[in-house]
Amino acid sequence: MALFVDHAPFTAKAGNGGNGCVSFHREKFVLNGGPDGGDGGHGGSIVLLADGNMHTLLDFRMKAKYWAQNGEDGRGGRCSGRNGEDMIIKVPVGTVVRGENGQIVADMFEDGQQRVLLHGGRGGWGNAHFATPTRQAPNFAKPGVVTQPFKFTLELKTIADVGLVGFPNVGKSTILSVVTRAQPKIANYHFTTLTPNLGIVRRHGLDFVMADIPGLVEGASDGAGLGHDFLRHVERTRLLIHVVDMAGSEGRDPIADYEAINLELERYGDLKNRPQIVAANKMDLPDGPEYLELFREKYPDVPVFAVSAATRQGFDELLDAVARKLSELPPVTPYEQEEFLDDLPDLSGYTVRKDGGVYLVEGAAMERLLGSVNFEDTDSMKWFHLTLRRTGVIDALRKAGAGEGDTVQIEDMQFDFID
Repeated sequence: MALFVDHAPFTAKAGNGGNGCVSFHREKFVLNGGPDGGDGGHGGSIVLLADGNMHTLLDFRMKAKYWAQNGEDGRGGRCSGRNGEDMIIKVPVGTVVRGENGQIVADMFEDGQQRVLLHGGRGGWGNAHFATPTRQAPNFAKPGVVTQPFKFTLELKTIADVGLVGFPNVGKSTILSVVTRAQPKIANYHFTTLTPNLGIVRRHGLDFVMADIPGLVEGASDGAGLGHDFLRHVERTRLLIHVVDMAGSEGRDPIADYEAINLELERYGDLKNRPQIVAANKMDLPDGPEYLELFREKYPDVPVFAVSAATRQGFDELLDAVARKLSELPPVTPYEQEEFLDDLPDLSGYTVRKDGGVYLVEGAAMERLLGSVNFEDTDSMKWFHLTLRRTGVIDALRKAGAGEGDTVQIEDMQFDFID
């Protein structure tokens, strides 16, 4: 049996950009033969792919470092280096990726979804790019961008419409096997379920995914038992079926069990507001009807359905109620993602001043920035404008008084300010 892993750290690094080449071809009457150094290739990116056939993060316990391929250096004859291959990292559907500061940088929500986590380094320009009428034999080229490794954490959060919650051994796995085609491991001891099991329920033309969430214990919200690991899988569910051993077959009070589980859900994020239906299980046992009457007296407004997983009775009414409730609830939505800024250059040390009607941005950082941009390439230009915004240059221009349509000059390049 494969080990279930739903939390794993890993380190990733996009490929370095290849260096530009310094080269001169031989041609009569052309100084130094003429520059023909090619550009370096772009480094490979780190790309995440949500794979519906994966159900655990075990692979990341076996391999925790992922390096994409570097771009090749440019060559003479204006030959550009080959781009590095992207590193495709497969993760289970429902995987959330967090940066070192805990921010969510990717939510792999749907099967087949792809997201570029780290962008490959841009290749450097060869000396052919730097030829001008007054500089016909440039003896220099630009190096490729060297990328840095970053640390991330993967969290697998089960994506299901309905989650079965309750104490261990109350019959959640058996209920899942009764109402779906899932075949979870079932036995008569605590913590039978160590992994979330999923099944599809079809009811009156409506299909929905049901998950058997591993059993909780008191103190789970503080990490007791496998608390945080289990509660993580409840976060995405739209509706909870709270399974209660209404016969008290384990020698516990069903009402106390119900209240204890709800307390753990309340203490863990916003789960206290999750819609909930109670499945009063084990009603085939002698004490079930008496406890059920007491439960309904104490909680008259809670929807509760008497069922018996052992005899397969009472589930039509329960599933009908679940289907009606789901039709009223909004669909599951992915978490809000923050863009991971992995390719920002260091632009510290620049100044902004106004000279006549032109706003000048000056400093060695600006020279380095312009040297890394290919102004004939659309993607490179988009990166340039995005970099100005992300690194605060646009804010600095705005603070200096620049407005829509004003002229901005960086080195020998001028453009209109767009707020």
